[in-house]
Amino acid sequence: MELWACPRIPQVVDIALALGLLLLLVYASGVESGKARNLDSFQYEAISCRAHSASVSDFGGVGDGITSNTKVFQDAINHLSQYSSDGGSQLYVPPGRWLTGSFNLISHFTLFLDWDAVLLSSQDENEWPVIDPLPSYGRGRDTEGGRYISLIFGTNLTDVVITGANGTIDGQGDLWWQKFRAGQLNYTRPYLIEIMFSSDIQISNLVLMNSPSWNVHPVYCRQLSTSSLVANCLTCSWMKFLS
Repeated sequence: MELWACPRIPQVVDIALALGLLLLLVYASGVESGKARNLDSFQYEAISCRAHSASVSDFGGVGDGITSNTKVFQDAINHLSQYSSDGGSQLYVPPGRWLTGSFNLISHFTLFLDWDAVLLSSQDENEWPVIDPLPSYGRGRDTEGGRYISLIFGTNLTDVVITGANGTIDGQGDLWWQKFRAGQLNYTRPYLIEIMFSSDIQISNLVLMNSPSWNVHPVYCRQLSTSSLVANCLTCSWMKFLS
């Protein structure tokens, strides 16, 4: 992997705000040059760098840990899909607590969680579509029939990076585990990350915690790289590979 300096370019820039921010950064760099953070670019190891970038905040995301951002994430990714054949795209998740249900990834795409960004998994089952069981299983792992889609899901993709500056994905899985143990589930529990039938995948530099089931579930994938993943959980399962 190479060390890329990838730009964080907002979708809409107000000129006056940009100038004010520039003056503020110049002043701050003169006072505390060693502590100033470059808001326009940052470096991370990745299999690819992207030509286009946006933040979930650009699409109305609210990182208060209460407001659902499920539609925000999917709208942002759908918007960025237009750049898949034009250098790819990156979705930046800034510091905050971003409550969300499941969302689907696209090819030639990077999801980047900053150092104090937390993806909080929604506990509303209505935000978890049900999909078919894996062909290799023939049924759900927890119940007969289908399974809830994973928090971060992708299928038939190429060139996907899920990374960060040790940002956190919190599955808030206690409720799921309680239902599992009580036999109250209608479908199999979701995973934090599942990538299917895909190639050239990188998952790195993240903290994974409180998953409803598996943390990372790559299945029928090729050229997969994982590194610097920390799993903090008492009851969740770590990682499952199906070739």
